[in-house]
Amino acid sequence: MLFSELNLPAALAQGVADVDYVAMTPVQAASLPAILAGGDVIAEAHTGSGKTAAFALGLLAALEPGFSTVQGLVLCPTRELADQVSREVRRLARAIPNVKVLTLCGGVPLRPQLASLSHLPHIVVGTPGRVQELIERQVLPLDTVKVLVLDEADRMLDMGFEETIELVVSAVPSARQTLLFSATIPAAIRAVSRRLQRAPLDVSIDDAELRPEIEQRFYKVEGDQKLAALRALLLDCQAESAVVFCNTRHEVRSVESYLVSNDFTALALHGDLEQREREEMLVRFANRSCTVLVASDVAARGLDIADLALVVNYELASDADTHLHRIGRTARAGRSGLALNLCASRDSGRLRAICEANDATVQWSVLPKAQGQPAPAPFVTLVIDAGRQDKLRPGDLLGALTGGAGLPADAVGKIDVFATRSYVAIAREAVDSARRGLRAGKIKGRNFRVRELSI
Repeated sequence: MLFSELNLPAALAQGVADVDYVAMTPVQAASLPAILAGGDVIAEAHTGSGKTAAFALGLLAALEPGFSTVQGLVLCPTRELADQVSREVRRLARAIPNVKVLTLCGGVPLRPQLASLSHLPHIVVGTPGRVQELIERQVLPLDTVKVLVLDEADRMLDMGFEETIELVVSAVPSARQTLLFSATIPAAIRAVSRRLQRAPLDVSIDDAELRPEIEQRFYKVEGDQKLAALRALLLDCQAESAVVFCNTRHEVRSVESYLVSNDFTALALHGDLEQREREEMLVRFANRSCTVLVASDVAARGLDIADLALVVNYELASDADTHLHRIGRTARAGRSGLALNLCASRDSGRLRAICEANDATVQWSVLPKAQGQPAPAPFVTLVIDAGRQDKLRPGDLLGALTGGAGLPADAVGKIDVFATRSYVAIAREAVDSARRGLRAGKIKGRNFRVRELSI
């Protein structure tokens, strides 16, 4: 089924075409007709199956941009996932004039969010706790919400958000459309659906042929040998991008420190970071300025890197669902992927649960010998202290780099423009020329501060 077969508003159809969406994924084909007709939907589909685009199109199709009220609300379990959802909504809304999408998450300063709410957004994407806090401060009116989305609802319940979700939903009109999307829908989620939805269409995509192709390898490694084993595996695979999952923040920092000391371009992503630090790490990982991201499970749901070749479980996840979400970061959009698992003797219970949940048996692999040196990341990230508020666009930066700075087009990688700053990936061998050129020249006739983000 093609997106062109849907009865989308013209501007939204243009947004779909602009991001090169042509054929729908199975979950989109099964759910979108009902969503666009205004019906409730509960949908279960594996990670990377296109759930976000499905409900984003539903939000935007119901939107009346001329009214400056909150018309859509998406609740997500983590900041990372909320950021990912906001990016997808904005991408699809580019051809719709004056659409305001606001991300409201905890763990970041409240004052800028309060300032943003002085002009109400059309769509709010946020975590339950921060949304509840803003409702209680009476600065986030939700009485005009037409579409409510619960994304990864199973994870929100696992994190203890059930009561908070109920409080938030009580501020939303009962005459609304409710969409519930998740990778797994256990009995507790069915109970939530019965309370919040009206005769929802039940969509479940579980065709084995549609599941991502992920090769898993298991290695017997005791704790004191794990760092050396990790180094050997990363050197053996030489993946352009890899995520290493750890179970604790302390472990994340320790592993990242070891990798950096062994010449890997590695970064650590965990819950203690400020929002800007998290954003900059994810930007660098996505634009290939960093080859290894060491992460706790805060990244397991929100990380969406199209070409992620490798996932390493430095320690096995505590449960089978988390394991599936971890390894699901690879093999996105129909690609194949590789997941390596380091297993100590104490992990036998976890390993058994993971295998039972996946109807699989363990095939033990032999650790390779550590040989060679890690390849440096192919790109370096430059930060320009200007963004959307300065009317800066990716094309402006590309023009300044290939024009005044004299760089070839293939030396410029991914460009990310945020509200007050922009990030440009520059080929490592061209970064000095790019920095000099941007500092000496002008971007849209103005000079902006330029600096390098180093590991």
